Amino acid sequence: MDLKEIERFINKQKVSFICSIDNENYPCIKAMLPPRKIIGLKEFYFSTNTSSMRVKQYMDNPNASIYFYIKKIFKYQGVMLKGKMEVVTDQDTKDMMWRKSDVIFYEKGVTDPDYCILKFTAESGRWYSNLKTDSFDLK
Repeated sequence: MDLKEIERFINKQKVSFICSIDNENYPCIKAMLPPRKIIGLKEFYFSTNTSSMRVKQYMDNPNASIYFYIKKIFKYQGVMLKGKMEVVTDQDTKDMMWRKSDVIFYEKGVTDPDYCILKFTAESGRWYSNLKTDSFDLK
């Protein structure tokens, strides 16, 4: 297993999935656009609404996972990363992640109080490719 191969794989994906834990301790999965920024296999930044159910769940319980996959006719690959999700509302981070097209979702622009960033920090992962599964540690 090559961690650089997994990084390249993640960077090509057009959809990501994030998982939070609800107040009844059930996992809740949501499809998202790809992360706004990725630093290796350790840090992933997503934009979202501060008022969303996920933000509340992550504030109550930061345990999280994210997942990326691709399915072709005869090939399936996927990677699941486990770690912690932090809700980030500082203006510097929001400025760094902002895209002009975000104004469609946030009328008040980059300072909109309903705009925030989710920062996922991976601790471990599991990679599936070519009918083989490998676990890896990122601590």
